[in-house]
Amino acid sequence: MKTELNELEGKVQSLIALCQRLRRENGELRQQLASSHNENARLGEKVSVAAQRIEALLQTIPESAT
Repeated sequence: MKTELNELEGKVQSLIALCQRLRRENGELRQQLASSHNENARLGEKVSVAAQRIEALLQTIPESAT
């Protein structure tokens, strides 16, 4: 009986350690995801600005006579 309780205690401690590790990892992944979202938004804005500049440049090019 004592051996079974010791084994159960060991398993519970392992489970607690696993939960703590997964919580830390989850927090890190959430931070990475937020950072990626911010970077994605920043790059999307840069693409939008570049597209507007290209559109403006295209409008200054005269159409070729056909």
